[in-house]
Amino acid sequence: MSIEQRKVVDFISTRGQGGRIILTISDHRPWTSGTNHVQALQDKINDYLAFIESGEVYDSYPRAHGQEIEIQIVCKYPPEGEGVRFLKLAGDSVRGAGFHFSTRMSENEPNDGEG
Repeated sequence: MSIEQRKVVDFISTRGQGGRIILTISDHRPWTSGTNHVQALQDKINDYLAFIESGEVYDSYPRAHGQEIEIQIVCKYPPEGEGVRFLKLAGDSVRGAGFHFSTRMSENEPNDGEG
């Protein structure tokens, strides 16, 4: 799965027993690919928000009932330039909608301190 596959949740998991529900976006594209990358990622985040806000997350993953939800982006390449700015704005937007947001490199822990 990847950011090109709209309307598909790449991964759903639970952090710890009875913990936060993590909806993961797998981002394999380099940040040097420009605005197409940012637009694809923005579209994918919006799809995830619609999945949560419509309640479809609870139909697809009943364990999500009563749990906090986080959208996490796992990047293959470190964000740079416009990507850094976009991820900050995206995080602010997701948090403003009442959900958690984090990013991490594919082999590292979450890098925004929210985890």
